Amino acid sequence: MTNPVFNNSPVFGDPRGKGRGGPATTQAPAWGTATTDAATLEQMYDAPTATTRETGRLTYDDVIVKTGGLLALLVVVGAATWVVAPQLWIVGMLVGLVLGLVNAFKKNPSPVLITLYAAAEGVFLGGISAIYETMWNGIVPQAVLATLSVFAVSLFLFRSGKVRVTPKFRRTLLIAIAGYALYSLVNLGLMLFGVGGGDFGPLRSGPLGIAVGLIAVGLAAMSLIMDFDSIKRGVEAGVPAKFAWAAAFGLIVTLVWLYLEFLRLLAILRGD
Repeated sequence: MTNPVFNNSPVFGDPRGKGRGGPATTQAPAWGTATTDAATLEQMYDAPTATTRETGRLTYDDVIVKTGGLLALLVVVGAATWVVAPQLWIVGMLVGLVLGLVNAFKKNPSPVLITLYAAAEGVFLGGISAIYETMWNGIVPQAVLATLSVFAVSLFLFRSGKVRVTPKFRRTLLIAIAGYALYSLVNLGLMLFGVGGGDFGPLRSGPLGIAVGLIAVGLAAMSLIMDFDSIKRGVEAGVPAKFAWAAAFGLIVTLVWLYLEFLRLLAILRGD
């Protein structure tokens, strides 16, 4: 797993084993047990089949509704920040970073904290998008369209089975993201010490910056597929419905990353 939201969750974990060489499991965790007599069992057998919603289990509809609501909040707050106070983007970035870390490592999802995270990201994205739009007219609609397109294609590839999340897929993505994170830290360090040039640092400018940007977009798309797989396993395992908040939060984190990568990539393409 690469998304810390799903990676640190006990309900979205890979049932085939944790880590290389770990013991594999083939049975989903039991989220509730009960002792019944023969008469009760007969009544249960004759009763209509209960849906996952009636049993309080996670459903895809729950995830869709929560994700849609958080995205709507993010967009509304982002639009307001863009118009009123785009300079607050750094505040939103710092608050979003703290809330993101808190939510990622919580055992049980907090709807309040997750909602506050979406609002903070709205402030951050609204402000930073206004800055990009001032420098490169029309870049924000392009980045939004590109983000939605990659999301749709990733979902299609996952649902169609054309891309399968295997242990090799996970290991490859984990190594690639770790390498990208290290590369970004080196680039940031060079920027802070005034080494090289470019708006995004010496390692994220020009043809090299375009290549790295395309790689980053690919990694974010692969992370989306990993997120879809985690949600699928959570639904199939019958985890409690409250974890729809965690699933929605995980998707928002990846979508924010993807959008920012598109902003940077398009800016480089249009003139660093």
